[in-house]
Amino acid sequence: MFTLPALDYDYDALGKYISKDIMELHHSKHHQTYVDKLNTALDSQPDLKNRSLNDLLSHIDSLPESVRTAILNQGGGHYNHSLFWHWMSPDGGGEPKGQLSTGISDKYGSFQGFVAEFTTKALGVFGSGWVWLQPDMSIITTPNQNTPINTGLQEPLLGLDVWEHAYYLDYKNKRDDYVKAWWNVVNWDFVASRLANAEHGPKE
Repeated sequence: MFTLPALDYDYDALGKYISKDIMELHHSKHHQTYVDKLNTALDSQPDLKNRSLNDLLSHIDSLPESVRTAILNQGGGHYNHSLFWHWMSPDGGGEPKGQLSTGISDKYGSFQGFVAEFTTKALGVFGSGWVWLQPDMSIITTPNQNTPINTGLQEPLLGLDVWEHAYYLDYKNKRDDYVKAWWNVVNWDFVASRLANAEHGPKE
């Protein structure tokens, strides 16, 4: 059975940028629903229960058709959100350092250039979806709860949820204000650790 992961910080820890109300609703209601529906889908295919979520999503096209969409949507929601909580921190914000900073600057000219491109992609997502920074420093988007790994790409370094449920209580329909505020809580240390793992981890 998959379970809802605990947060590393309190619901009110992100202060004026992401409110307690948003965090509590997003984590305890929306994410919990993805977990519950994923477990329900797997009840009909018990042979899949011993496989990791990464494995299921990475081989989505080979899964039984009866549960494929549910695992993509609900499993993707669980995967995306489990990472999303780590991508934010009350001690976040500022700029990345080290290899991550160098990679971003090499690709986009400067950190500010990267922020501008990432923000443009985030605001360009039609409807609901996510925007991602990949290990090759490319920025991509996916619709709904799709993930980079279900399309054969590497795991993302950074991701931003641009579903309305992520910001509507705080920012109404102003996604641009939400994205601008979110940069103040980005956990660059976690992003850097994912880059190190991508560079030095086992290759499939």
